[in-house]
Amino acid sequence: MPFSLYRTSSWIALYPGEITDIPGFVKCSSRLKNALEPHVCALLAKGISVVLDFPGNTKAQRAWFRGIFERANVEHELHFVDASDSLCKSQLKDRSQNLPPGTPWTTDAEFEAITVYFQPPSGDEGFNVVRERA
Repeated sequence: MPFSLYRTSSWIALYPGEITDIPGFVKCSSRLKNALEPHVCALLAKGISVVLDFPGNTKAQRAWFRGIFERANVEHELHFVDASDSLCKSQLKDRSQNLPPGTPWTTDAEFEAITVYFQPPSGDEGFNVVRERA
C-alpha cells in the first residue's frame, strides 16, 4: 500500500523520496524534531508562544512535547480533538478533494493503520489538556 498520510508538499520538499512508508515518516519526523527542539526551547524561554503541529497520538510522542515545555519551564496546553473515526475519515476525504492533481491523499486503509496506535491523553501524563469535542 502506498503511504500518503504525511506526504504534504512541505514534507515532500524537505524529504523528497524518503517518506514512502510509516517507518520512513518516523525517521524523517525524528530528524526534524531534533533540529527544531533547541530553537523551540529558545523561543519559549524568551516568552514567545509556540504552536507545534506534530503527531501526539501516543504517550511516547507526547513525551517529546513534555520534555520541551519542562526544559523551557513554561506553561502549556495539549489540545485533544475528540472525534470519531468516521468524522476523521470524512474530513480527510473532504480535504483531499481540492489537492493538486497527482498529490497523494490518505486512504481509509492508511488511516486505520495509523489509528490503531492512538492512545488518548491520560491524567498520569500531567498535561493541561484542552478537550475539543467534534
